Amino acid sequence: MIRLAIQKSGRLSEDSLKLIRECGISFVNSSLKLKTEATNFPLEILFLRDDDIPEYVADGVADIGIVGQNVLVEANQQALEVQALGFSKCRLSIAVPKTDTFNSIADLNGKNIATSYPNILGNYLAAHNVKAQIHTISGSVEIAPSIGLAEAICDIVSSGSTLISNGLREVEHVFKSEAVLISNQNLSEEKQQIIKQLLFRIQSVQKAQKSKYILLNAPNDSIEKIKSLLPGMKAPSILPLAEAGWSSVHSVVNEDDFWEIIEKLKDAGAQGILVVPIEKMIL
Repeated sequence: MIRLAIQKSGRLSEDSLKLIRECGISFVNSSLKLKTEATNFPLEILFLRDDDIPEYVADGVADIGIVGQNVLVEANQQALEVQALGFSKCRLSIAVPKTDTFNSIADLNGKNIATSYPNILGNYLAAHNVKAQIHTISGSVEIAPSIGLAEAICDIVSSGSTLISNGLREVEHVFKSEAVLISNQNLSEEKQQIIKQLLFRIQSVQKAQKSKYILLNAPNDSIEKIKSLLPGMKAPSILPLAEAGWSSVHSVVNEDDFWEIIEKLKDAGAQGILVVPIEKMIL
């Protein structure tokens, strides 16, 4: 059995549990419990503070964990980043009062910057030869300029609405982050095999989320043109229809290319196009 550490509450926790369920793993979850065990996979889930997850994984209390890259890098623990998970995307940015003039990162020389991420910020400033005073605070970082604690802040940004409501504006993007699966560096062969099985499921779910299954009807004299527009996993499946001179074409299209390809398919003569979500995709 392996132990997975995830955040005990919040959006990252919800998305992590959703991913585990999409991998076909069943468990009972309760807000009152700090751990739960899967009923159909050798997995125990621990619910922890996100800041504690890198240390728990590095120390071997948990075998793997799901945590934001920003938390992992800031913690500077000896845990391996195994897989980017594609959710809980955000950025760590420097912001200043919207009325302040800001031309470049050099403007921060000699200034005070409030942040909950002193290590990431310190490395960024050093890389840009900026010498500023870093004030480490936890929570409510955005209030620092208005109370005279700092001239700038460095904090996590998703939509930017919190900055705007506090009279701030982004001026530098310091670090891009998303949820990642991390692992202890010294796992037994047995646990590595279980993690490999879990990764296989996660990657199958991720591939499905990025793809659409499409079905369409087309006249046979348009098939070659339509085939050239459909990359698919290997080649589209083509089945004859009851109506002479027509075929049904089945394929998989990448989500990012979907609308552009659909337009081209219509122009090539495709009709009755159906789009179906994919639950799992195994190559």
